[in-house]
Amino acid sequence: MTTIIIIVAVFLVVFALIVIYNGFISKRNRVEEAFSGIDVILKKRFDLIPNLVETVKGYLNHEKETLSNVVNLRNQALNANNANEKLQLDKQLNNAVGTIFALAESYPDLKANTNFLSLQSDLSEVETEIERSKRYYNGTVRDYNIAIESFPGNLIAGFFGFPKKYYLELKEEEQREVPKVQF
Repeated sequence: MTTIIIIVAVFLVVFALIVIYNGFISKRNRVEEAFSGIDVILKKRFDLIPNLVETVKGYLNHEKETLSNVVNLRNQALNANNANEKLQLDKQLNNAVGTIFALAESYPDLKANTNFLSLQSDLSEVETEIERSKRYYNGTVRDYNIAIESFPGNLIAGFFGFPKKYYLELKEEEQREVPKVQF
């Protein structure tokens, strides 16, 4: 009788280990899939930028430095070796594209150009998709981290080497400041 109890107990422990381990694998894969989603949307944005630059080129002849900066940042971001580098370059690229839109305010013909307006709308939609994807990524990271830090999962995660994942967050203090609007 005690042999059966020991066998059942061992079976339950092994079963629990398998379930917890497979849960970690599932959560880790969701985190990786979520980051891949961000990567796909960033690529979509990178593909829109050359069209934007070409549309704007004719109007902003004396702003060639700004346009070449955008193209260089795009190319660097496409060739980035790791996620952190890609996200850092993406922030810089986002600021550079914002500069193009700010410059466009000085050119009424450009602001009325249908290609420019379409690209501006497409980029706005992509920015919304990026923001949603980053939220999803952070949600999957939260679920993963809770699983690996909670008992008994923390014991299994430590034994099998499941590292903590990090959120995408604003690192620079000026990004947290409320923008000043003046009329």
